Amino acid sequence: MNQLPLNVLYYGKAEPLPKQKELCAGPLSLIFEAGDLRYIRLGGNEILRRVYVAIRDRNWDTVPPIISNVEIADGGNSFRITYDVENRQAAVGPDSVGDDSNFFWQGTITGDADGTVTFDMDGEALSTFKRNRIGFCVLHPMVCAGYSCRVEGDRKVEQGVFPQYISPHQPFMDMTAISHEVVPGVEAEVRFRGDIFEMEDQRNWTDASYKTYCTPLSLDYPVEVKSGTKISQSITLALRGNVPDAAMENTHSSAVTFVISEALDVPLPQIGLGVASHGQPLTENELECLKALNLSHLRLDVDLTQPGYASALQQVSAEAKVLGVQLEIALTLSDAAADELQGLAAVLEQIKPEICTWLIFHIDETSTSARWIDLARSYLSSVTPDAKIGAGTNAYFTELNRDRPPVERLDLVCYSINPQVHAFDNASLVETLEAHAVTVESARQFTAGLPLTVSPITLLPRFNPNATGPEPKPLPDELPVQVDVRQMSLFGGGWTVGSLKYLSKSGAFSVTYYETSGWRGVMETEGGSPMPGEFRSLPGSVFPLYHVLADVGEFAGGEVVPTNSDNTLKVDGIAFRKDGVTRVVLANLSPEPQRVSAENLGASVRVRHLNEANAREAMLSPEAFRAQVGELLQTAEGTLELNLLPYAIARIDSV
Repeated sequence: MNQLPLNVLYYGKAEPLPKQKELCAGPLSLIFEAGDLRYIRLGGNEILRRVYVAIRDRNWDTVPPIISNVEIADGGNSFRITYDVENRQAAVGPDSVGDDSNFFWQGTITGDADGTVTFDMDGEALSTFKRNRIGFCVLHPMVCAGYSCRVEGDRKVEQGVFPQYISPHQPFMDMTAISHEVVPGVEAEVRFRGDIFEMEDQRNWTDASYKTYCTPLSLDYPVEVKSGTKISQSITLALRGNVPDAAMENTHSSAVTFVISEALDVPLPQIGLGVASHGQPLTENELECLKALNLSHLRLDVDLTQPGYASALQQVSAEAKVLGVQLEIALTLSDAAADELQGLAAVLEQIKPEICTWLIFHIDETSTSARWIDLARSYLSSVTPDAKIGAGTNAYFTELNRDRPPVERLDLVCYSINPQVHAFDNASLVETLEAHAVTVESARQFTAGLPLTVSPITLLPRFNPNATGPEPKPLPDELPVQVDVRQMSLFGGGWTVGSLKYLSKSGAFSVTYYETSGWRGVMETEGGSPMPGEFRSLPGSVFPLYHVLADVGEFAGGEVVPTNSDNTLKVDGIAFRKDGVTRVVLANLSPEPQRVSAENLGASVRVRHLNEANAREAMLSPEAFRAQVGELLQTAEGTLELNLLPYAIARIDSV
């Protein structure tokens, strides 16, 4: 009854991950996976992170592909791939055109011994529908930040630089080609055919890449695509210069090296949770479990345009008092804000909640303007004088970056994070983690030294701020669009480790993760999943990410210790120190076992694993699991060799 299939334990569902095929095109190595090219490298130097075809509907949602007839001819240092793809999705909304979005295309990918890779797409619309985009996306990796490049257009060639800090707008437009130096004497050129291409800085949404895509956003969208419309495009990657004859040696060894450095004067951020969206009061057992997290706050969303918020505020205020935490209240106003705030002030006088932070938003603004901040402060400062007044965006970092906040009126600045605006597979979610730090570093360029609050951090978007039509309702056997099955898995725990690392090292003041309970929380409700066939959690259990937050919470008030992994897409971790004790939490972010060499530890350490062997015990009996201090091990002059099972998490404490 309490057993979970291994893949469900790993990443939330029983289906196996897509197969990967490693290929070479002369000196280049790359991976073919589910119709895409990934991690095109010259030795250990990544040239392109991904090349793929995207069909985006009128709400910017991705129309899912169905791939068939894949044929791969692998010649060792060259290859040819052909396959068919159907992108099909039911129409939504009264002004949708046709019955379905239905687009069929054939892909042909060739890799030559001289290092040239060509990706062709030939497609046809099989129904009439509205789209925002059809065509290639090419991702340059985040490591290109600060690199010089040459950009070609129809009538110009210009020198440019990949932005160091996140660019709010397109750094390059009207592109036919882009080139940059990969290693001294070798240049990589990417050439685009079949449409007009431009680049955006995808770090705005925590994708760790710069995306070159078609069709320009300056053109109207959505656009009707009539049945029978043919679309053909091509992408060619070529090497120029002193190109090696054979594949260069990859610098990654079989073991991942993880180095712990000296402590920085950077405090761990204040960590909180969102209030459960199911709306039910927390049970006594749930409250006891949450106490172990040593939280700073609970986030409650209060929409003053909707009735009934007073009862929710009273309930959450009582729960916060039991937990010994304060409230972070995300407040949504309308143009009738004065009346709304006056009513809220009266409710606050009655309930007297302990509030640490107000986050002020307006229902019609993606980034809050000064008018609403000033109005909120005038009503709230007298009833909650110790609370900080914050604002920014309730949506993605890009909204904050493009419409920058009036910092002179604020005590702090906020934005939210989720890793699934553009891509949804495990590997892509892992890629986003390093970009968390870049959002904080970039925000510092325009927030005048104010504390930065990242709230909330969720696995899926809570809403679509860019929708141009109604959101589709889930089918009877589909989970709500805000629910990700990986929430209850070991992968969810490892992703949380990485997120905490990069937000902590960059100096975020406060972070708010997930929710308290339910399928978007840190534990399942005692009643269990509302859809146990799709979200296969154990009733009354905690999720692996609960233990990650508890391991960090035990060091609340401590400081961040810098760490470095030489392969962050496989293994990464966070380290922190308090009262002379150092703790490291390592996560295997991959589906294969990993050997890790952890350096600069003390002479003796205690190691506790959370993996497939004991995850069910840890989920069902969290107190007993947390009481385990771990195995006492001796290091070899500060170096510890560890074997991590797939998606495993290891806690290492100095002794």
